[in-house]
Amino acid sequence: MIQRHAQIKKYSFLKTASLALLGLLTFLYFFSITANTSAYAQDTELDQFELILEAKLTSKDKPIEQDLVWRVFSETPDENERLPMVATRTSGTTSFLLPAGAYFVHVAYGHASATKRIELNNDSKQETFVLNAGGIKLNAISSNSAPIHPKLLRFSIYGQKLKDSDQRELLSPDVPANAIVRLNAGTYHIISHYGDINATARANLRVEAGKLTQATLQHRAAHVTFKLVSKAGAEAIADTAWSIISESGDNMLESTSAFPSMVLSEGSYEAIARNSGKNYKKIFEIKAGVDREIELIAGE
Repeated sequence: MIQRHAQIKKYSFLKTASLALLGLLTFLYFFSITANTSAYAQDTELDQFELILEAKLTSKDKPIEQDLVWRVFSETPDENERLPMVATRTSGTTSFLLPAGAYFVHVAYGHASATKRIELNNDSKQETFVLNAGGIKLNAISSNSAPIHPKLLRFSIYGQKLKDSDQRELLSPDVPANAIVRLNAGTYHIISHYGDINATARANLRVEAGKLTQATLQHRAAHVTFKLVSKAGAEAIADTAWSIISESGDNMLESTSAFPSMVLSEGSYEAIARNSGKNYKKIFEIKAGVDREIELIAGE
């Protein structure tokens, strides 16, 4: 009995000693990692220098306070012959900690942008970017100067013509009415879309640095609705399929709505309603600014 008790005490002692040794080894392991990480962080900080960046619309303006997108690229290409991006941030005036070397810094403010090559030579540095940029705000009215609901409008902004082509560079599609778009100073081609079919208006507009250009384009179009009825003024007949054909024979719309509604530019069109195996046709005119409802009477 005494011998068994001694064995239990010996086993408990060995177990306690093993746990203590394991704890000591774990402490030394994590202490080693922490020490190495701290030393690496200190070495990295010693090798880095502050690059302070700000951007202005013009040289006379105050620095832009928000919505700038900064991207910093190494001058040394990677294995794919591309310049690797080493840092990015969205803010106003900002700063980056970077090792000494040469970098390309790109800043974007909406569609306005600028790029600089900057060298950090074992010292901090501050750089100011002058974007030479302004803004544009677009709206549109009908030909009788009546306002158009903003939900029916969208704008496309085009830049200069592409090299060896008559096509212009599309900078920003589907711009809402009254939205401010930031652009570098220059001349831009604007297309206003009224509805989703064929009503457009165009203009060339000049954006000046540090200024907001506001423009209202005028559409020669109208909003029109269609319905197939049993008699004048009656309710629309359900299960009707529609085709709207332009004067040149282009199919402008296919619809299965009993009461289709759309915007069309001024001109001559043909409406075709199909119901119960029969076709009903009508030639109609769209006059600029004159919204209307067009009825096709079944049986006529």
